[in-house]
Amino acid sequence: MTEAFDIAAPPAHWEADVLLRDGGTAHIRPIRSEDREVFVEFYSRVSDQSKYYRFFSPMPRLSERDVDRFTSVDHVNRVALVLTLQGRIIAVGRYDVIRPGEAEVAFLVEDQHQGRGIGQLLLEHLSQAGRERGVERFVAEVLPDNTRMIQTFRDAGYRVASEYDEGVLQLEFSIDPTDTAIGLMSAREHKAESASIDRFFNPRSVAVIGASRRQETIGQALVRNLITGDFAGRVYAVNPTSHAVSGLPTYTSVTDIPDEVDVAIVAVPAEHVQDVVLDCAAKGVHGLIVVSAGFAETGEEGRVRQRKLVGLSRSYGLRLIGPNCLGIINTDAKVSLNASLSPLMPPRGRAGFFCQSGALGTAILEKVYNRGLGLSTFVSAGNRADVSGNDLLQYWEEDDATEVVLLYLESIGNPRKFSRIARRVSLRKPIIAVRSGRTTQGVPMGHAVRKIAAPPAAVDAMFRQAGVIQVDTLEEMFDVAQLLAHQPLPRGRRVAIVGNSDALGLLAADAAAAVGLVVNKSIALGAEASAEDFEDALDAAIDDPEIDSVVAVYVPPINVSGEDVANVLAAVGEQSDKPLVSSFLGAEGVPELLRVPDVAGSTAGRGSVPSYPGVEAAVRALARVVEYAVWLRTPDGEPVDPADVDAAAAKRLVMRILGEHPEGTDLDLETLTELLATYDVTLWPTRQVTSRDEAVAAGAELGWDVVLKATAEHLRERPDQAHVWRNVDDAEEMAHAWDTLSALIADPELAGFVVQKNARPGVPVGIRTIEDPLFGPVVSFGIAGPLTELLADRAYRIPPLGGRDAASMVREIKSAPMLFGYRGSEAVDVGEVERLIQRVAQLQNDVPQISALELSLVLAGADGSTVLTASARVDPVVDPRSDWFVRRLSQPAGDTLPS
Repeated sequence: MTEAFDIAAPPAHWEADVLLRDGGTAHIRPIRSEDREVFVEFYSRVSDQSKYYRFFSPMPRLSERDVDRFTSVDHVNRVALVLTLQGRIIAVGRYDVIRPGEAEVAFLVEDQHQGRGIGQLLLEHLSQAGRERGVERFVAEVLPDNTRMIQTFRDAGYRVASEYDEGVLQLEFSIDPTDTAIGLMSAREHKAESASIDRFFNPRSVAVIGASRRQETIGQALVRNLITGDFAGRVYAVNPTSHAVSGLPTYTSVTDIPDEVDVAIVAVPAEHVQDVVLDCAAKGVHGLIVVSAGFAETGEEGRVRQRKLVGLSRSYGLRLIGPNCLGIINTDAKVSLNASLSPLMPPRGRAGFFCQSGALGTAILEKVYNRGLGLSTFVSAGNRADVSGNDLLQYWEEDDATEVVLLYLESIGNPRKFSRIARRVSLRKPIIAVRSGRTTQGVPMGHAVRKIAAPPAAVDAMFRQAGVIQVDTLEEMFDVAQLLAHQPLPRGRRVAIVGNSDALGLLAADAAAAVGLVVNKSIALGAEASAEDFEDALDAAIDDPEIDSVVAVYVPPINVSGEDVANVLAAVGEQSDKPLVSSFLGAEGVPELLRVPDVAGSTAGRGSVPSYPGVEAAVRALARVVEYAVWLRTPDGEPVDPADVDAAAAKRLVMRILGEHPEGTDLDLETLTELLATYDVTLWPTRQVTSRDEAVAAGAELGWDVVLKATAEHLRERPDQAHVWRNVDDAEEMAHAWDTLSALIADPELAGFVVQKNARPGVPVGIRTIEDPLFGPVVSFGIAGPLTELLADRAYRIPPLGGRDAASMVREIKSAPMLFGYRGSEAVDVGEVERLIQRVAQLQNDVPQISALELSLVLAGADGSTVLTASARVDPVVDPRSDWFVRRLSQPAGDTLPS
């Protein structure tokens, strides 16, 4: 048996809100001794057949001894988790250690909730709990005709071995989280989160709770917008003091409505919202849109109220959009849902839009309408207490009506999950994002998120790494969106400019050069150019194999409509397989004259030509799309081969160190050398010395031609400090070097003197990793030295890294030319630098207990690299990234204060 831990309670992260396969919510937690009564009630609701499958014999009732055994656990050798809904247990899963590293696992799910993916959820959470308690394998005994349970184990992604013994199927499998298991878990997460959002966008009925007869009220606007928006389902008004609202009969409570209600829009005072949640749960409502304000955006009291609201909603199986939100819109003619405060229903389009600001929502919708862009769906999440941008990404990934995703983000609650989902979605459809507070890291009052330890540049890098097109303003977002929604992706950076204005043509060429595009052709047609001239020039540019995209500029010489030229642009845009953008009459959006009819009902079909009021905006949007197209076509590159590293040895070493230093510690030189070696990173032989005699002995041991240097951090970062003595060849020179440096450095006993063999010359570079509480592992790279820190010239990525990521890091820093033969110097072995970046990143990714790791001085030369200086720290981790291996909803916003 595993040695029991002396703990009074299970880890806090074993308790969480979870999402079921059909999009409903529930709560998972360790069983408690006080659960005796509710456990017996749960067992009474389970069918005889399910009991027989669990215990292999009729067991209609539980004895007192059975109840004690099932509800009393030690959270180490005996672990049991229950799933609760509306305060009742609906499922239980447990494991019991039967020998060191091996435990028997079993489940029991209430019949009416079977088929909702509960077994898989319990298995995920029990496996993670087992891994944290030193369990390596699960075994299970299952009756052969219990096909659902057998399939639960086989669908988990583990390699399940099975054999029959006396009519019972014996299953055995390692619970190590393989790539297959994690991939299948992510697929289940995607399906559940997508299903939860589908319930909002495709309701058959909507109730407005707080509907009002008074004009200029929120309750009145919500009812009016649903009706005037031609919602295809049924609308119900709930108001205990009125008989009718906007011609609809009213009901005192949502529970009085005789028919089913799928979605409820809540517009009552904040202090009454919790009562509405209970009524909606009793009615069987699937989702809540809480427009009401008075929550986390108001201060501490509101944060508490918001936390209770989310916890209550989830505990009763409900997802929630808001509070303090504008609402949602689905422009599909089969639904035509305007469940928002916006009187403007945007036209049908190809873009899905998520924003967190209720205040900006209406302005955004007006801008969309004026540009003729069109939306498929729209969500304003307000305080983002439950439903977030991650949920919408999951939905839009499979939504055929959405081809472009637009995000206006004021905070990122779970950046690690966002990065994972966005990287997957970007491979199928482009994501354009505006992130407010990008420079200041400011967070609105209603958004309570934990502090990000990584710098803002790391967040930007996460977006690039995931293929997200990050822009600075809403205007630029729409500029890029209208291009992606209507035109094909470019194959490269080569541009042709066709126009009837020399001045604007030059402006376009200058703008293209400034954003990294290459102007291969510029066709000046003259002010009197006809539609036929434009057609010939555009056809020539489109047909040119040296051209990837075309910018068309049209300014009429006199007061004419330009309809003939517009017809040419629309015809060419519709037929071309290369993107065509325009500055047509200074119009913004997709003008009527440049639109191509769309059979799907959108305002403008594929091939419609977007127009920009200035050529600079057109070129800037095109450049953003080119960068996305390049990212899309560039393969990830090879990741670190697990066979080339020894992750198990690294983990054993770190856990041994933490066993000796449970509070955490900086690694000594010997341990650090051993740790790096597990990932094939060789630390240059180094001897730590504290006296002149030790320095002389170290020089002799290394065969002289050595360096004496101080490595204390406060000296490494001070370029004015003379703390290195090179080319020491004998005892006399070493004694002189020691005495000189000791005299120069204040407190020489704290200088951290070391002796090293002289290394081959090279460009000094540094690689650094940290374990961020929100991101997880973060790796950075730059030229070593104080100027890099001063100019913030570092590249960041989120591990694990493919070859593309490492190559991009090396090339995107401003000082990258130093690595590629700057001013006639010898180019370094960049491939070796990239290998080091990948290995260090993978080590940080594999061992979360490494809180910081730095190769502060690596000499990158033409024939390889030498790691001269390194440091690392390990710290205990209470919850070692368990959200990578189990599905759980984020904690309600408001649990922690904004930072």
